[in-house]
Amino acid sequence: MTDQMVDAPPAAVPAELTPGHSRWHGLRPWLPLAALAVAAIVPYSTLALPGIFEGPLNSPGTLQLLAVCLVFGGLAAGYDLLFGRTGMLSFGHALYFAAGVYGTDILVTRAGLPLWQAALFAVVGATTLAALLGAVALRTVGIAFAMVTLAFAQVGAILVARNFGGWTGGEEGLPLDVSGLPPALVGVTNTVNLYWLALAYLALVVFVVHRVSGSPTGRVLAGLRDDERRVGVLGLDPYRFKLVAFTLAGGLASAGGVVYCLIVGGASPHVTSSELTLSLLVMVVLGGPGTRWGPVLGGVLYMYLDHRLTAFGTSDAVDALPAVLSAPLSQPLFVLGTVFILAVYFFPGGLASLTTRLRPLLTALRPPR
Repeated sequence: MTDQMVDAPPAAVPAELTPGHSRWHGLRPWLPLAALAVAAIVPYSTLALPGIFEGPLNSPGTLQLLAVCLVFGGLAAGYDLLFGRTGMLSFGHALYFAAGVYGTDILVTRAGLPLWQAALFAVVGATTLAALLGAVALRTVGIAFAMVTLAFAQVGAILVARNFGGWTGGEEGLPLDVSGLPPALVGVTNTVNLYWLALAYLALVVFVVHRVSGSPTGRVLAGLRDDERRVGVLGLDPYRFKLVAFTLAGGLASAGGVVYCLIVGGASPHVTSSELTLSLLVMVVLGGPGTRWGPVLGGVLYMYLDHRLTAFGTSDAVDALPAVLSAPLSQPLFVLGTVFILAVYFFPGGLASLTTRLRPLLTALRPPR
């Protein structure tokens, strides 16, 4: 019996050393800038997408819808700083968004201040409010913390609904006095400027959240999410770091309120409701909590569906269906709830995990070389 030499199979090249992989990783840092550039030139496009938007991309109605989606994408990213990155479940985040909306509207309409002063005072005031209320709420943890934040938000909602001091307009809301605004932000033809303002807000929130998450403070916040007691054992003060995250998230929400007030042209009581905070929670979970782009995608998709499903529910196509189908499909919340349940069931990590979960399937379908 003779010994035969068997050649060993060639060693597999690690994926990170392959040319395509290195090229992809070299391009990844530039993808956010590329996405921002594409979003910035959308108003110059006359592309029509029937069934998705009612008009071309550069029409005022489409740009306003996109602007609202961008604002809520940024709002969800800011809320994720609390929920996804620090592990704090707040049911009162809408309070600081409403403070930005109503603060700007009241200071412009009632006090007659210029927009830049009103916006500055509104953001500073709402951020201070977040710091004060957070200092109280953060003395509790878990479900008690959620209930305390909900109670604070309900107080704000009651004050707005009862037209406290005659400032808020009560249940009718408060239209924005456009005479005190810059001409570039007034009128249908200037909707494009509001779109760019919303895009700038989204970019600012993503940048701030990303920088905070990558900083030493962000690593402490991640530690608080995973094990708060271990952070305390290391000699750090969990309360102080949580207060920083709470205050920063409130300030970012108030800035979004300023932009939202300009887009919709006023303030209405629905921005103070706890339902808005619950919607933010759904946006974050839908997109993927604790991820860079998941909350943004979740916020944009949720608001798009919320607006478009209202029109879909009153369309002739739905009315022509049998009553057993047309009744639930005419309710946007029913359709949104169904989409959310399916998304959570099939993609537990949210939209951000879509690439990871589909990678094995794409690899299996790739033809052999």
